[in-house]
Amino acid sequence: MAEPATAPSARTTVRRGANRAVYEDARVREILDAGMIAHVGVQTPDGPLVLPMAYGRDDETLYLHGAAANHLLGTGDGHEICATVTHVDGLVMARTPFHNSMNYRSVVVRGHATKIEEKAAKLRALKIITDHVVENWDLGREVSDIDEKKTLVLELPLAEASAKVRAGDPIDEEDDMKGPWWAGVIPVEIRIGAAYPAADLTADPTPPNAYRALDGTVR
Repeated sequence: MAEPATAPSARTTVRRGANRAVYEDARVREILDAGMIAHVGVQTPDGPLVLPMAYGRDDETLYLHGAAANHLLGTGDGHEICATVTHVDGLVMARTPFHNSMNYRSVVVRGHATKIEEKAAKLRALKIITDHVVENWDLGREVSDIDEKKTLVLELPLAEASAKVRAGDPIDEEDDMKGPWWAGVIPVEIRIGAAYPAADLTADPTPPNAYRALDGTVR
């Protein structure tokens, strides 16, 4: 897929802090791959609604899932929605609170959402979502027909996706730099801990290798 030098659409063009905009497909997908939660917004009859949910992607599509009775997903089917993924990488502490900031990576995806009806396509999307968070689709029992019917999956094209990234030190005023105030960055990261068995587990309590391999990794 070609990497665009400009925003894929007018409404995904970064205007505030345009120097931090990132439109390259590979970078946008890299940020999506590092996240676990998307905040999804829709317009409902009762007003706008935003909820966090797990997601997954392939080269062209973002997949979102929830219960078949999920009001947000049901409202989003056939309509325009917006999904955002954000990573906070550091707290940027300036010499004055006015210039405090954050180092971050964020992606905004806008587009027309569609419910996946065909069973094989739906199961494929659910596997993508599951394995995006932790690769365990093949480690448990198979999804039953009842499970599948209770789950709703939306697909959202990645055609209108853009990113915004900030990194580096505080940006202070020259006169403040001569003062006694501390300035710098406090790193922030998500670190995955060691898996432990459920209290009611009757099977072998040793976690699968795939889970143990995650211990200590950072996302």
